[in-house]
Amino acid sequence: MKVFEGLDFVHQIKNPVVTIGTFDGVHLGHQKIIQQLVEEAQNCDGESVLLTFYPHPRMVLNPENHQLQLIQTQAEKLEKLAECGLENVVIFPFTKAFAQLSALEFVKDILVSKIGAKKIIIGYDHQFGNDRKGNIEFLKNHSTEFGYEVIEIPAKEVDEVNVSSTKIRNALLQGDIEMANIFLNQPFEITGMVKKGKQLGRTIGFPTANVKVQESTKLIPINGVYAVRIAIEGGENLNAMMNIGTRPTVSNEAQQSIEVNIFDFNEDIYDKLVKVSLFKRIRSEEKFPNLEALKTQIAKDEELIRAYFSATLVS
Repeated sequence: MKVFEGLDFVHQIKNPVVTIGTFDGVHLGHQKIIQQLVEEAQNCDGESVLLTFYPHPRMVLNPENHQLQLIQTQAEKLEKLAECGLENVVIFPFTKAFAQLSALEFVKDILVSKIGAKKIIIGYDHQFGNDRKGNIEFLKNHSTEFGYEVIEIPAKEVDEVNVSSTKIRNALLQGDIEMANIFLNQPFEITGMVKKGKQLGRTIGFPTANVKVQESTKLIPINGVYAVRIAIEGGENLNAMMNIGTRPTVSNEAQQSIEVNIFDFNEDIYDKLVKVSLFKRIRSEEKFPNLEALKTQIAKDEELIRAYFSATLVS
């Protein structure tokens, strides 16, 4: 998959078949659009193109609002898009000036003049342009003038999938990892660097990797203990348990941490990039009366999670 930062070299794309959107999560609904995009490109000897935006529009238009939570980091999204068979991603820098473009300017100057779209695949309810006039009817009305074909993704197809990024976010924030994973068609992932923590886990026999997520907008699920698998710098997946929370038994700090205890593993992985795949939330985070009680519970968590992975076909 080719990734274009801006529009400088997009003229290299052959007979572009384009869709537009942020595609946070690259969930089942997005995957269905990409599948159709790829098929339409093959039918016209063209290439599939996703025109997306970075930073996220809400970060530019509402910078004082720090509530934005994205299912994927930019790197995670690009990796998933490549797995879906998409051939080209055009990442357009979203600015306040760009947000002022009218729907007509967006179509004429970007979709037609720069990208050279031959076909545009768009959802029945998609809107664009500063004047919000950009929609399926607007594109159809200008298709003859600009020489592109419009293919609508009907409401029925979208509704049949019955999935949205909002539903996934809500599931993750409620700890319903299994439902989120069904919508995503893969395990929800947290990618980050392993950094030194307070190393308290070692003192009770459960050393943990302290995972630091680089992007502040990345959604972190509700606090608790999770059955996870972890891949270290692209290596094999290892069974593990993860705690998301403030470690109330050993700390009075309110700062959230992500700590992963890898089963049957004792290597130094500081400053290494890891990908944690979540499968099930086991319990909520608790404050125990003492370290011994905490240690006893963690041992029970490990036993339960080992049994979970033994009983499932997770690979």
